[in-house]
Amino acid sequence: MTTDVLPDELARPVVLGLGVTGAAVVRALVRRGAAVVVVDDHPDRVGPTADALGVDLRTAPPDRAGWSALLADATALLPSPGIPDAHPAMLAARGDDVPVRSELDLAAAFDDRPVLAITGTNGKTTVTSLVTAMVRAGGRVAVDAGNTDVPLVAAIDDPAVEVFVVEASSFRLAHTHHLTARVGTWLNFAPDHLDVHASLAGYEQAKARIWRDLPPDGVAVANADDPVVLGHAPADGRTVTFGLGGGDADWTVRDGALLAPSGDAVAGVDELARHLPHDLANALAAAATAVAGGTGLDGARQGLLGFTGLSHRVERVGEAGGVTWWDDSKATTPHATRAAVAGFDSVVLIAGGRNKGLDLSGLAEATERIRSVVAIGESAPEVVAAFDGRRPVVTATSMAEAVALAAAAARPGDAVVLSPGCASFDWYGSYAERGDDFVAEVRRHLADRTGSTDQGRSRP
Repeated sequence: MTTDVLPDELARPVVLGLGVTGAAVVRALVRRGAAVVVVDDHPDRVGPTADALGVDLRTAPPDRAGWSALLADATALLPSPGIPDAHPAMLAARGDDVPVRSELDLAAAFDDRPVLAITGTNGKTTVTSLVTAMVRAGGRVAVDAGNTDVPLVAAIDDPAVEVFVVEASSFRLAHTHHLTARVGTWLNFAPDHLDVHASLAGYEQAKARIWRDLPPDGVAVANADDPVVLGHAPADGRTVTFGLGGGDADWTVRDGALLAPSGDAVAGVDELARHLPHDLANALAAAATAVAGGTGLDGARQGLLGFTGLSHRVERVGEAGGVTWWDDSKATTPHATRAAVAGFDSVVLIAGGRNKGLDLSGLAEATERIRSVVAIGESAPEVVAAFDGRRPVVTATSMAEAVALAAAAARPGDAVVLSPGCASFDWYGSYAERGDDFVAEVRRHLADRTGSTDQGRSRP
């Protein structure tokens, strides 16, 4: 259960960043008597939050030397998720042997209730939501936390919770040293966040921390179709696999049904609200995680059948003239875009945005399913270069223009899919804002064609 005992390592911490997670970290530390110093690169934006928390707020030093001086008396540095490895605070902490810790470390120090942790380049939020629904359907009180609306260190304040289902991003895992998850699930691996992690190897190692501290009775859930993931799986019999590749995965799809290791059917593919290939992989991963965490097959089934999907993840916007329109704005890597395209026979792809340091040539690996491409955002020249000479590609300077160009290119039977493969922060404040703009423009287009805006949103 929850304790207020403060480890010596957290007695005089420096917290970098006072956003949602930083504020939750400060609140947890202050409540337990820590002498917290808060530093922010933009203190003018978070001053009211610091005042409400009653903590000392300082402006971030501009260089490593300044940070070394600031950290001289600190027992630990707790950076907010997304602080780059090259930030002077991180360089100073590593160089001066100051421990760097995450909010997951704090939660582990203050609470010992079961944690089911999920990581992966794509699908984390969906699988976290599915597992939470399954655990609840199995009769236990569960909440999703971590890289969600509620940090884990805040979620532990609720004494009624029996199981925490944690979305464990690489940003959190990279600085985590004490995560002892009852189940650790790694969904997949592809290049991402190279604007934050120092290297692809560093990103991979951050993901691999999901299994580093598994307890003796812990379970690793691994994607049998991903060689990088399998390469890190524990070799001591604690690994359960899932996959669609037709091999010997423990959880798989066969004869139109999702099967448990026992051979029992969890659900028929046709019973699911969503059944594109990546949806089936997510369903298998979620069921494997929930069951390994103590949920029965009936709870897994109920949670799965009641799940209709999350917004901006291959969400059907409407149809006219034999052309369907799909919002997959959450796809911020080429890997995610390829997964979305794989669910359709013929696609007009809208892609681009702010690149996260990734090689966008990977977008073209699904060329056989793509009729034409509309490039958007800062990375439009990179998208054009990826498809140049392989598929027709044009550039749009607004979402309205992108929808118009996609409509002109589409033919009956095509799916127009916004699956950017990039972050949204060039034109928008979030992937949700980008998706909402796309939906609004599509509905205007459909209204012009059909005279009706009542198209509805649904998921495959």
